[in-house]
Amino acid sequence: MYILIRVDSSTLIGSGHLMRCLTLAERHRQNGDEVTFICRDLAGNLSGLVQDNGFKLVVLPRSNCDKILTGYEKWLTVSQEQDATDVVKIIQQLGKVNRVVIDSYAIDEKWEKIVRPYTDELFVIDDLANRKHDCDILLDQNFYLNKDSRYIGLVPARCQLLLGPKYALLREEFYQAKEKMKHNEEQLHNILVFYGGVDATDETSKAIKALMMLKSNGELTDVKISIVVGASNVRKDDIAVLCQKASFRYLCQVSNMAELMAKADLMLGAGGTTTWERCFLQLPSIVTAVAENQFQVCEDCATAGIIHYLGQWNKVTIYDICEAVRKFTNSEMSISMQKKMSQLFS
Repeated sequence: MYILIRVDSSTLIGSGHLMRCLTLAERHRQNGDEVTFICRDLAGNLSGLVQDNGFKLVVLPRSNCDKILTGYEKWLTVSQEQDATDVVKIIQQLGKVNRVVIDSYAIDEKWEKIVRPYTDELFVIDDLANRKHDCDILLDQNFYLNKDSRYIGLVPARCQLLLGPKYALLREEFYQAKEKMKHNEEQLHNILVFYGGVDATDETSKAIKALMMLKSNGELTDVKISIVVGASNVRKDDIAVLCQKASFRYLCQVSNMAELMAKADLMLGAGGTTTWERCFLQLPSIVTAVAENQFQVCEDCATAGIIHYLGQWNKVTIYDICEAVRKFTNSEMSISMQKKMSQLFS
């Protein structure tokens, strides 16, 4: 099969969309399929990760038309019609394309109807459920209390819906880590901090300061703390200095996240795609929503007892983080959360 993946990623958008598409692309490659990515040249572009992972990349030109666009469509920097026409031209150059994968909040049925005649199948990755799609398969890997009804009226009757964390796009390393891991059901020993590759709202610094405060109060005395940042984090050097001051382990752009998670007893992070990696490894977590599209899923996950949700980034304080960490200093809350997480993937 020939697979074409249309996705964008930048320091403004974040890396989550691209990372889950890279995971999907790797599965196709293991099946012997050929994969090409199409990304537009955006400010703060992260599409170089595609080539770093050995996939073909076609870069669409940057445009200044975004001034007349609104909402998520500004991410494309061109109209949906123009973007779809650009993609059709690439398909015509490539020849037969069996499946087009779309992972963009800026794309809906307007784009899809233009591209549909040029491929056998349209595969949409979404989690907003706020617009209509003309697709054959829709994947929403997030947990929602109303997941079975969210897409009613938004997709064709023929569309195959893949809904919930059991369909989460997880890298192979997480399956390998789960086979080897052993849960610590005693005291808190290892805390892992990671708020995504970009962390535009700088939740990492906030978490470090909270953990430093707990340490200085004589709490977390025997707890090891590891801080992970992405190479795209513009504050990574300042964070490195903070970690040195606090005697915390500092890691930048790691390739063994699953291993780090498997060894941790508690993780502080954002409400993005890493949520399902944490849940898969049954790693208790304290979560801050760092984007609007994370609000509802975090609230629903908290209601289900699978995360400890602090709220939106602009409302979470250092003291909120301190109080949340204190709740995990004994094993009762962790054990309860682990049991509920284990049910998500059955």
